[in-house]
Amino acid sequence: MTHFPPGKLSTRLGRAIGWAAILPFGILCTPQSWADTCTGYEVATLGPNETTDFGHGLKHTRLKSQPVLLSDNPLYNLLVGECVGAMLQTPDGKTQSAGYCVRHDKAGDSLSTAWSQAPGADKGEWHATGGTGKYAGRQDSGWWQVLHADAKVYVSKWGGDCR
Repeated sequence: MTHFPPGKLSTRLGRAIGWAAILPFGILCTPQSWADTCTGYEVATLGPNETTDFGHGLKHTRLKSQPVLLSDNPLYNLLVGECVGAMLQTPDGKTQSAGYCVRHDKAGDSLSTAWSQAPGADKGEWHATGGTGKYAGRQDSGWWQVLHADAKVYVSKWGGDCR
């Protein structure tokens, strides 16, 4: 479910990922799977992020965000927490990323998820990796896609199988 839009990693990288989010974390031009049992949005503040430029188009960025999930599914509505990860931009201009999030609800139960985005993909994947209370033993998984990203905030749409 999360997921790190690049924010303002670099002007070129930021634009590339911004366009990747608009064009088919594709989902926008692909109908949402009828099998999704949960959907929602994630809104997050970014940073601090740190990019190391190795030259010749190779960059590594350490990512951090503070997300809030919004969903009609009460199990996933208003979960808040932190996500960390890494993104690699290769000389061909493609990016790939992976990381983890831990979120909690108002009762204090927590859910951890792993997320990834394959090289050059504009859609990512997530899956539950553990939790406490009502989230213990969950095996939920799904997709995510960034809808908007800038240097300080991102919004992504997500869905999946949450039974």
